[in-house]
Amino acid sequence: MLGHDEGGENFYVSIPLGGPIYVSDLVGPLTRVPDFETSVIEELESLKEEVYGDMAQVCDEDISVDELKIIQEDELVSKAFEEAFKVDELAGGSPSDSAALGIEQSCLQNPEENKKAIVSSESNNNLPGKRKNWKGVSKKNNYFDESYMVKVEQLARIKLKQEEDKACVRLHSFNNSIVPGHGVNAKAEKIKHLKSGSVSKKQVKATSSYGDVPVQFPEAVLSFEVYHNRKTGSKTQEFLVLGRQFLTEVKDKMYCLTDEIMRRAGKYDPSGYFLIEDVFCNDTRESSNVDYSKTILDWLKNSKNDALEKWEFIVAGEVRQKQKAILGTENKQQLPRFKSLHMQSTRFCDLRFHLGAGYLYCHQGNCRHLIVLRDMRLIHPEDVQKRSAYPLITYQPKLLFKKCSVCKIYKADKVTVDDKWASENPCYFCDICYYMLHYVDRSLLYSDFSVYDYHHE
Repeated sequence: MLGHDEGGENFYVSIPLGGPIYVSDLVGPLTRVPDFETSVIEELESLKEEVYGDMAQVCDEDISVDELKIIQEDELVSKAFEEAFKVDELAGGSPSDSAALGIEQSCLQNPEENKKAIVSSESNNNLPGKRKNWKGVSKKNNYFDESYMVKVEQLARIKLKQEEDKACVRLHSFNNSIVPGHGVNAKAEKIKHLKSGSVSKKQVKATSSYGDVPVQFPEAVLSFEVYHNRKTGSKTQEFLVLGRQFLTEVKDKMYCLTDEIMRRAGKYDPSGYFLIEDVFCNDTRESSNVDYSKTILDWLKNSKNDALEKWEFIVAGEVRQKQKAILGTENKQQLPRFKSLHMQSTRFCDLRFHLGAGYLYCHQGNCRHLIVLRDMRLIHPEDVQKRSAYPLITYQPKLLFKKCSVCKIYKADKVTVDDKWASENPCYFCDICYYMLHYVDRSLLYSDFSVYDYHHE
């Protein structure tokens, strides 16, 4: 994601794609951001209780972190010898180096068999009627062997406890050896799916951040789409917005060529509204702003019959209207109870909406755009964590520039229609070429043509 830090330099970050809710060409049920957050968190908590409840039955004892160190077989035997040597030195003697070395090497090669052999030898010596043979073996060596066996058994018990603890840890970490789709691993995959939705990423453009206020969890992230005012189905922008952001924060980031034209003409009007379900959200931040919804609400109040007829046509469609005319009357539709709110004090979490449904954005008098709340999910650790970065632009088509038809170098600033000296109709000119071909000593050579400022789209 391309962004700008406080120093004005570019930086790149990535965001995860949307969650599991969006289904193409379908509209979701009526919902609210708080309801969505509550339902997802409750689902996650129930899954955690189910998963960790099963784990508690398998592993009831607390896991000792100190005992989780992996001890190899040779390290186990060496540790036993070290302990045995310490005890022997405290007793006042030390075994011969060659004898100790031979026993240690034998134990390292096959400690289990050596342990069995020593146990078997001790049991045979203790049989009734059997004469003990102590020749060539000192009491010191016998004490050494017994102390060695005690230490080996102690360390063997530690290692057995270690293996049991590691088995429990594998359950806690959702061991990959478990067959996918079964047992604990399947529940863990479901939790991961609800949390992140998708692990893929896309590059997007971030706005300049003016603060380091972090986004608080839980926070819903909505995918907000804006479509062209004339080209049906042509998406012009897409944002990621937070559920607790004001609608004006999105309005200020939306781009429309009509705004640019009105600014150049000196007739820019900052007024506008969103119509989401039955709520008009008007931008009334400036005293000169016009409440566009007032005219509509007055018409709904004073012309109920006309309004109801148009509403039935919108809801039922042309075919149903023809069937109604042929077959007779049917149950009449009821007009929604429309109301008006201030956009600057309304958050997305205050509204009810359908995911995937089309709503209206109107500005500059009669420039209307289709807007769609396409998706909703919880914020993910891979999302941008600065609240100031939102609304975050995730899609915006590149501007297409017409070049000057004369020099083919600079971008066009003027367009002429029915220009007799132009090579084509309409013809595009940069400022330099236009004035060179149409003016002499600041006087227009001829005026039987139309000229307009060219705005890039």
